[in-house]
Amino acid sequence: MKIILPDQSIQTLDRGSTPVENVLSDLGINSLEVIVSRNGKLVSEDTVVGADDEIRIIRIAHGG
Repeated sequence: MKIILPDQSIQTLDRGSTPVENVLSDLGINSLEVIVSRNGKLVSEDTVVGADDEIRIIRIAHGG
């Protein structure tokens, strides 16, 4: 699967179907600090993604 990280760099993971939360964990990304899209649509942490998917990880900006 192709993964676009918050800094716009791209990584490729060679694995079968896996939940988004496992992908984030493997990349060392806190799931509370990001939102994730699969093929252009927002998905939750328990969504299963596959080898043909494009995953975009977007950092949530917050402050006051």
